[in-house]
Amino acid sequence: MAGAMHLNAVVGFSGCVENGLVLHPDGKTLIYPLGSTVVLRNVNDKGTQDFLQGHTDKVSCLAISRSGRYLASGQQTYMGFKADVIIWDLEKHTLLHRMSLHKVKVQALDFSHDEKYLASLGGQDDNSLVLWDVETGEAVCGSPTANNFTFAVKFFNNSSNKLATGGNYNLNVWEYDLQQNKLRPHDVQLGSLQRCFHTIAVDENDHFMYCGTSTGDLLQINLDRKLLRNTGPAKGCLPQGITATCLAPSGDLVVGAGDGSLVIMKRDQDGDDARFLKKLPVITSIRLTGGITTVTVDERSMGPNKFSMLVGTRNCDIYRVTYDSQAKKLSEELIQTAHAQPIRSLAFPFQYSAVFATSSFGEIRIWHLDTCRELLRIAVPNLDCNCVAFMQDGKSIISGWSDGKIRAFGPQSGKLLYTIHDAHHRAVTAIASTADSSRIISGGEEGMVRVWRITKQSQSMIASMKEHKAAVNSIKLKESSNEECVSASSDGSCIIWDLATFHRRSSLFANTIFKSVAYHPDESQLVTAGTDRKITYWDAFDGQAIRILEGSDTEQLDCLAIDPDGEAIVSGSSDKLVKLWAYDAGHCYETGVAHSGHVTNVAVTDDRAKVVSTGSEGAIMIWSYHRPTPAGDLSAR
Repeated sequence: MAGAMHLNAVVGFSGCVENGLVLHPDGKTLIYPLGSTVVLRNVNDKGTQDFLQGHTDKVSCLAISRSGRYLASGQQTYMGFKADVIIWDLEKHTLLHRMSLHKVKVQALDFSHDEKYLASLGGQDDNSLVLWDVETGEAVCGSPTANNFTFAVKFFNNSSNKLATGGNYNLNVWEYDLQQNKLRPHDVQLGSLQRCFHTIAVDENDHFMYCGTSTGDLLQINLDRKLLRNTGPAKGCLPQGITATCLAPSGDLVVGAGDGSLVIMKRDQDGDDARFLKKLPVITSIRLTGGITTVTVDERSMGPNKFSMLVGTRNCDIYRVTYDSQAKKLSEELIQTAHAQPIRSLAFPFQYSAVFATSSFGEIRIWHLDTCRELLRIAVPNLDCNCVAFMQDGKSIISGWSDGKIRAFGPQSGKLLYTIHDAHHRAVTAIASTADSSRIISGGEEGMVRVWRITKQSQSMIASMKEHKAAVNSIKLKESSNEECVSASSDGSCIIWDLATFHRRSSLFANTIFKSVAYHPDESQLVTAGTDRKITYWDAFDGQAIRILEGSDTEQLDCLAIDPDGEAIVSGSSDKLVKLWAYDAGHCYETGVAHSGHVTNVAVTDDRAKVVSTGSEGAIMIWSYHRPTPAGDLSAR
């Protein structure tokens, strides 16, 4: 039976999860979702991480109790399936309760102030409000929320039997009747106003709540009368709607918007005369990159005139924003970045393990492995970077793009060194360089394999080989010489090319779409993976299949890599699993569970210490690498 791979660190943040960035009351631990994993990270040290793993699909919402003892997380799943709510004990980092009542998705969660109850809100296919007993994990009671979709739920700050919900054209205050064991809703009177509510914040005295809408106005609601009291800011100030709201220690309102605006607004105090109310005014604002989904106040950062907030955006960036109430000024600092789109490619420099490159839509990023810090970002807007590699001399990063061009960049400056226009008729899908860095081999979506001579002055095509009938998905070179490479294609063939004559040496055929191919370090064998869910060993000389392993029980294999010693194979598949296989024994001895999308790339570092995997959810997972033990004896490790 396979053991579990140890997850060392992750690079990523699910920025699209509303209110998905949580700061522990101790002010030291930042909590956020990444796919199906919940990450606990030291605020000041990105390398200090812990992980809560128990969900089977993407985490869709988070909530933390007032004392910080409990964390609740909800997930999404597939149509017809139940979506779990999990309560975690943060002191022990253990799973306390797993609760299943909602269908397809858990939309929002919130703890009561005394940590007695947890309220959960179902998604669009469920649309029910459920009250849970935190101590036992049992459902106390539940109720349908409204005929339309409901987005947000919030407990009052001083009462455990009162809470509010808001959604599309519905805003309700609920009271839990303990004797009748029922949740009783009361509509908030808005007059002729019709709004879609996405966020709710309740003041410290439970006198007012502030509800952010998709039209960009914030509504102040009198909770005693359940009546609209005031609105703001001015019309057109936040055109893409309010997506996050919280109350600042200074007594002001913090509002995040879909256009990246972070706004500080002055709120009405209890003693203000309603006859002389003006719209809630904006004190100051700042624009961040990407729509804001979460704002959380760091209460430990409070000073006489300052406090800071942690802000998460849809671009999967985390900012620390400081507000100086005396100067009425906001200043931002970017503290964490991540890919917001599926990661297409992963590459390490030749015989170097400290840094690696990833590519995604519109960008290439260089990362430091040990600190998980982004070192460089190369942006080419509105194009997909399908493949990236380092030239073996380390002087450039080469990449293939969806516009059919090959672009080379400086590895330290990110400066564009050269562009090969019309490198392929369609997208460039695979790329590699020879050991002397004098040539580039590229594969295209149209099936061509082309060889390019690279000099300081020019880049010229010296061969174009057209035998594949579908996209080339992977190209690997024989490291001992510059005279052979292999290309894997969606047409069910892998072709071994002679780079001296530019003709085919031999071919491999199977009833599959080949996704990845790799040479064994001794170069006597090739290993392939594809949609037939099999890992196949081939003789590199005559192209005959030697051995076939069942790589996955249910889904296609998307990528593979062989460790530098040739002792293990790493595979990634659409079943979200990373697997380590003993090369000679042919058995899976470790399995990694953390991704919530299909695994797009895997690699073993040259120092054989880590395995790096990337996923379609934009996550980068860094695992410990253990060499296979003799005869697969896991207990010997």
